[in-house]
Amino acid sequence: MQIKEEVHVQEEGLFGTITTMGHEQVVFCSDVITGLKAIIAIHSTVLGPALGGTRLWNYTSEQEALTDVLRLSRGMTFKAAISGLNLGGGKAVIIGDVKTIKSEAFLRRFGKFVNSLGGKYYTAEDVNMKTADMEYIAMETKFVTGLPETMGGGGDPSPVTAYGTYLGMKATAKKVFGSDNLTGKHIAVQGVGQVGMHLVEHLVKERATVYITDIHEERVQSLSKKFGVQTVQQNEIYDLPMDIYAPCALGATLNDDTIPRLKCAIVAGAANNQLKDEQRHGYMLMDYGIMYAPDFLINAGGLINVYHEYLGNYHRDRALKQAEGIYDTCLSILNFAETSKISSQEAAIQLAEKRVAEVGRLRMMN
Repeated sequence: MQIKEEVHVQEEGLFGTITTMGHEQVVFCSDVITGLKAIIAIHSTVLGPALGGTRLWNYTSEQEALTDVLRLSRGMTFKAAISGLNLGGGKAVIIGDVKTIKSEAFLRRFGKFVNSLGGKYYTAEDVNMKTADMEYIAMETKFVTGLPETMGGGGDPSPVTAYGTYLGMKATAKKVFGSDNLTGKHIAVQGVGQVGMHLVEHLVKERATVYITDIHEERVQSLSKKFGVQTVQQNEIYDLPMDIYAPCALGATLNDDTIPRLKCAIVAGAANNQLKDEQRHGYMLMDYGIMYAPDFLINAGGLINVYHEYLGNYHRDRALKQAEGIYDTCLSILNFAETSKISSQEAAIQLAEKRVAEVGRLRMMN
């Protein structure tokens, strides 16, 4: 499968978009009483049940929400495949303001929708959703991960996501600089939520020079004092002289406007869908001499963590150990991209699709 250009639902039509991106099923969830408006997208169940978090966001339109969930769920298929997990790709988005919309009834109603899919889709936490929210969802369905450790779950997956991102960053540094030592490297982290915060902690421990920015100024100032890192304004981060740019917030920060402004050798962060257009912007980074660590590869630690919860008998050490494989996989993909003269994003997708196709053929033989 070739990399598709950026998808716009309103241009192609609903069924055209789903067909283009290869989704198996898209479920629209609505409940007037609780105010729930959600979309569950199942991209693939070839390798196993579709697993992916639920994102709560105040989208500007329903079309924007649909485009987001379709891209995110497709990315989960690639993420699971390239990480060697027996999982498919899925994702859910809930439309609304996190400050006003969440309640027990609201979350439990969403849990009923997840349960109606009979295990084809497992949910977990994502942006603006926490382990406490998963507890309410779990009251209505067993098809949920990311539960607190007190309930036998894996707890907050963000430390494992950050650890994998950190290792992917080090692997990319090894490829570009000849050493994975980040001491003294200037690294700008855009977005310091839970994952970004843990990533900053790793970088500070390695004595990197770290800059941070976020839409929440209070959090920026708090973490600046805690870790002794420098702060920059949100739009200034693209113009900052740096060795590594680490996008760790929402996606599409790598686009026609920002890429020409970047003054870095590496892009390696935890955000999903960092490239606004996979094809054009993946190759634009190459043209500017910037090495890109594929997002769905190096941010796979969180999925690895909930996968171990899904398997049962969860142990954080096992999840962290498997996440360590991100380093070697990242180096392998960057080398493959170089020898094949293709973008690192295209190389990663090719390898992910190869595993899906091979396992799919194997299962058809049974």
